[in-house]
Amino acid sequence: MAELTYPEVGGTRQGTLPGGYHHLRHRFALPAGCFEVAAEAVLSWRLHRAAGVRMRTDAPRATQGVLVRAGLGLGPVRVWGPCRVIWSEDTPRLAGFGYGTLPGHPERGEEAFVVGRDDTGAVWFEVRAFSRPDRWFTRAGGPGVRAVQHAYAWWLGRTLRRLCAGR
Repeated sequence: MAELTYPEVGGTRQGTLPGGYHHLRHRFALPAGCFEVAAEAVLSWRLHRAAGVRMRTDAPRATQGVLVRAGLGLGPVRVWGPCRVIWSEDTPRLAGFGYGTLPGHPERGEEAFVVGRDDTGAVWFEVRAFSRPDRWFTRAGGPGVRAVQHAYAWWLGRTLRRLCAGR
């Protein structure tokens, strides 16, 4: 099995992101009462696919150990990022997963997609990540690559709100 490309495995689980990386954290309010729909969309890869990401996985749900290849781009101009799910959670108040980069991914690090419900019943979605470039084109892209990462997180939040509204 391919080794992860970074040592801080699990850094996205509790939300304290390790130093030496670019950090990303976006939190989105979701419609009340949509926790189950949002959790299922995240854990079943539906969110990513609805956002236009090609997802090649070896399992229908995000559980620890699942191999994932996420493809971002248009048509034949697509960058594939191999990852492995390193943690997942599916409880009545918190659902989501984090995956870490494998050799061949354009970045080194970890990204998590989490849906939560608090004591008041409010539902939220959070994308949190730490990463640094690992390929020539992500190093050359500099701040532009980070802007794409933030836009991607925003797009996922918007897509999940849309999926929740269409319950």
